[in-house]
Amino acid sequence: MPEGDTVWQTAKRLHTALAGQMLTHCDLRVPKYATVDLTGRSVLDVTPRGKHLLTRFEGGITLHSHLRMDGSWKVFTADQRWSGGPAHQIRAVLGNPAHTAVGYRLPVLELLRTSEEERVVGHLGPDLLGPDWDPDRALANLLTDPSRPLGESLLDQRNLAGIGNVYKSELCFLLGVTPWLPVGALPADRTAALPVLAKRLLEANRERPVRTTTARRGQDLFVYGRASRPCLRCGTPVRLADQGDGSRERPTYWCPTCQPGPAPAPGSPAARRSRRPTD
Repeated sequence: MPEGDTVWQTAKRLHTALAGQMLTHCDLRVPKYATVDLTGRSVLDVTPRGKHLLTRFEGGITLHSHLRMDGSWKVFTADQRWSGGPAHQIRAVLGNPAHTAVGYRLPVLELLRTSEEERVVGHLGPDLLGPDWDPDRALANLLTDPSRPLGESLLDQRNLAGIGNVYKSELCFLLGVTPWLPVGALPADRTAALPVLAKRLLEANRERPVRTTTARRGQDLFVYGRASRPCLRCGTPVRLADQGDGSRERPTYWCPTCQPGPAPAPGSPAARRSRRPTD
């Protein structure tokens, strides 16, 4: 699933290509909106909210989309060939004389009144890259359930919006704790540092083509995607396991030496996965 910085970059590209321009082409390829035509309307702005994208049109209409795991928006100039995937995966086309935005594999695509946007994003916590960012509120949200594992709490967009699997794993590494540590057991100094560190990581990467948390050339991430490879700090093989509440399990990477604390229970599916050498 895209992280908040990726969604921010997508919104910026869409806004640059579409905002202030009148649509000359609109094709929403989902049954519910097959007859909807937004041509002739100007695009006011494209705004990210956590991992959601809100494309606002004159007349008080918003096109809400969410990328989930595989979705993407691609922007093409008039003379470019569309290259984001096969035609049957296209869910939306928004065009003006200079640019065309094409949405591929979008699992969420819906039209709503701009005045009703809270219906789809009102549940979100403070946005790490948004104007509503409030570190105190984000921290209070995280501590509402002190027994919940830190990794799960970070992924819960109701607590703070914008963290995905990559930043979850990297934040826990930088804090020096396992993702299974209960939020309430996080040492006080690291608890206070968490919102500031999370925002700093996403802000540092929102303009970068390649995400990094290490500031090391050629070694972009400390643990994410490095299962069975040496930890960049201590050399211990990085481990991989699933983490979740049972309804949705997410891949989680950590160094058992640099991140002491709880780990998946022996014999659990998550623990068995963590021993796969090729993951």
